[in-house]
Amino acid sequence: MRAVRDLDRTRSGRSGHAVPGGGERAGGDLISTEQTSRGEEGQERGRFDALKDRLRHFRARIDERPTARRTYRVAIGVLGTLVLAGGIVAIPYPGPGWAIVFVGLAILASEFAWAKRVLTFARGKYDAWTDWLGRQNLVVKLLVLTATGLIVVGTLWVLNAFWLVAGWVGLQEWTWLQSPILG
Repeated sequence: MRAVRDLDRTRSGRSGHAVPGGGERAGGDLISTEQTSRGEEGQERGRFDALKDRLRHFRARIDERPTARRTYRVAIGVLGTLVLAGGIVAIPYPGPGWAIVFVGLAILASEFAWAKRVLTFARGKYDAWTDWLGRQNLVVKLLVLTATGLIVVGTLWVLNAFWLVAGWVGLQEWTWLQSPILG
């Protein structure tokens, strides 16, 4: 009877990978068996295949124990959420804000099917936005750049960064640099 119950819990009708004990893991295609190497195929493929085998073995050991699986999912959830939140904060600033967002979503997508769907959706919208912006004339591009700059300046002001710098350079009498919230 127990074998039938366990067999039932490992089945999954959705696109993710079933794990023993029920549930679904979204990141199965991250360690698939497709060929990825070009050029020095023998040595590179050998190293890549060895890494994939170690990852499969690691996941299988985790999936064998429900407590370890639950702990691993929570750890991935916390790490992915922290990276995603950092990326969202970094979006308007110069640097890799969107790349950090996509890395955070990819971390979450390795364990959660909903995050994989969100990652696919977000990539599509990001590509559509950049394509649209690329087709616009210079005035629209400058307006978007100005709006981004205003967002950066506004958040720096709210976070009291200007008041901190004013103290370093002796401009404490410029009280308008002080944040209305954190001042």
